[in-house]
Amino acid sequence: MMQSQLFEPNLSASTQNLLPKDGCAHYLPEIYSESRSAQLISQLQTSLHWESDQLIMFGKLVTMRRKVAWVGDPSCSYTYSGVKKSPQAWTPELLLIKSQLEEISKSKFNSCLLNLYHDGNDGMGWHSDDEIELDPNAPIASLSLGAPRKFALRHKKDKETVSLFLENGSVFIMYAPTQEYWQHALLKTKTVSEVRINLTFRKINLRDE
Repeated sequence: MMQSQLFEPNLSASTQNLLPKDGCAHYLPEIYSESRSAQLISQLQTSLHWESDQLIMFGKLVTMRRKVAWVGDPSCSYTYSGVKKSPQAWTPELLLIKSQLEEISKSKFNSCLLNLYHDGNDGMGWHSDDEIELDPNAPIASLSLGAPRKFALRHKKDKETVSLFLENGSVFIMYAPTQEYWQHALLKTKTVSEVRINLTFRKINLRDE
């Protein structure tokens, strides 16, 4: 049986809202140790089916360098950037992480989008996680594994920005109504040559709920 590798969270960090208005975001560094993070990176690369991310841009299907995997409960299909994804089954390590992030966030998740960034040349442009399938009242809990990367949030109206480095083994949680008022992005950089895997746990609204 897999044993919990979750460290006791820094409560002072977890209760500090990083956003100045219209939302709430908490950052918890060093939730997982370096050794546990390295173990998870290896496990996730081999236990999941990774595909090149595809987006519909200006009516055309564009294949990105970044790799993605969509995991979740049955019927948790998800459409973003015009591309529909059907879920892979949960793996033991993902179920353990899900349980631990549910404990931290005091919420329940039924799906997870994983992004694999090969190096700093892979990134994510400005967007909000506000697709129609997502529960707008549920938080999105993000675990970062591997290379630290700069993450930025930008207010939709006045363009005020907040940025931080998401470190190896850290957790970042965005609570409602953050997605309504803020966009976020993972900024590209030439200075990072190591891999990063980001796991974002979400709640899909199912039709029979």
